Amino acid sequence: MAASPTPQPTTLSIPLEPAPEPRRRRGVRVVARLALVVFLVALAAGTVLLLDDGDPPPPPQRFAVVEVPVRRGEVPPHAAPVPVDDLQGWISRMSAATDIPERTLRAYATAETATRQRLPTCNLTWVTLAGVGRVESHHGRYGGTRVGPDGQLSKPIIGVPLDGSPGVQAIPDTDDGRLDGDPQWDRAVGSMQFLPTTWSRFGLRATADGAQPDPQNVDDSAMTAANYLCTSGGDLATGPGWWKAILTYNESTRYAQSVYSGAAAYARKATELG
Repeated sequence: MAASPTPQPTTLSIPLEPAPEPRRRRGVRVVARLALVVFLVALAAGTVLLLDDGDPPPPPQRFAVVEVPVRRGEVPPHAAPVPVDDLQGWISRMSAATDIPERTLRAYATAETATRQRLPTCNLTWVTLAGVGRVESHHGRYGGTRVGPDGQLSKPIIGVPLDGSPGVQAIPDTDDGRLDGDPQWDRAVGSMQFLPTTWSRFGLRATADGAQPDPQNVDDSAMTAANYLCTSGGDLATGPGWWKAILTYNESTRYAQSVYSGAAAYARKATELG
């Protein structure tokens, strides 16, 4: 199930490269690719989001990602496993070098470690999650949102209603507005941008506290994204597996190339830091 490409917004040159023009499969992504942008429609794993000129610009980025025009099927970027024995030290160094907030980076790292134990043949690394998170919500910082010490977003990230407007797929409400607050149309939610139906099927709680998975929590969102990617792609250490997973998240080659570019940049920096 795919939608037509969305309009290309007006942009100025900023360190974070503009995200690709998407086609939706399961939903839509949130991504801030704007300077003088009046609106943005984005899609992936479950959302569409329109921005207006009242939205604050994304935070300045010191870490630049160069878009790599890779072809489908190329071997994906990987990094060494997260060092669990020095996790906080690694997080501090990597966060300072990549501009990923420490709390969000911890969510990616924890999701990688947990997935290695739960689905060892998936071979997911944190750089793929970071590549997705960069495109979807600037690692949970979309629209001035902050990530709290407990992993909760300071305000919900919720996409526009999927009501069949131009460039937007029509998806009637599936959860009585429980996750997205809209009892009429579905919207994508959270830092990794899932539709309610996708979240219902793949959502995982990162902690064993018995609570329901929360898409507005970066730990749960990262864990759910890992689950979704591994279920969709199989072995993410292979070109076919990685590309299948990302293109299931968002059926757009340009989207996958942008995720690849971010993941590759993070992997290179991780190698530099050792």
